Amino acid sequence: MYQRVLVPLDGSRVAEGILPFIEQIAGPVDMEVLLVRVVPLIVAMAKEAQAGAPILKELDAQGYLEPLVASLKAKGVRAGARVRIGDPATEIVAAAKEINADLIAMTTHGRTGLGRLLFGSVAEAVLRGSPIPVFLMRMTEAALASAA
Repeated sequence: MYQRVLVPLDGSRVAEGILPFIEQIAGPVDMEVLLVRVVPLIVAMAKEAQAGAPILKELDAQGYLEPLVASLKAKGVRAGARVRIGDPATEIVAAAKEINADLIAMTTHGRTGLGRLLFGSVAEAVLRGSPIPVFLMRMTEAALASAA
């Protein structure tokens, strides 16, 4: 049985689409949920150079995660959050190893064709690089709109 799940979020509604599913399964089985937001190194470096100050993007990411963690806790789910800087797929897999996660659960944007070629797939890279099971849920803006 899974005891600790890592849930990567990129700040999009599509990525957050996995949270209702996680809430449903985590509470009843007392699964711990760790939300992680990875700030890509290029974004972090650009922000630092632009501002001439320490990386503020990391604080933005932490501020994004805090209300999501609070919401999970309010529903009886043991939850926490971490922010990492670097290549998203690499950092997601590293975070899962670091916390001894049993599972990585995330959405995939479901891009195909040119969109996938241009933007790549973090989900696919995580799936290929992870030594633990990865649960992928295909989620699109259209699916979110119809669920609302």
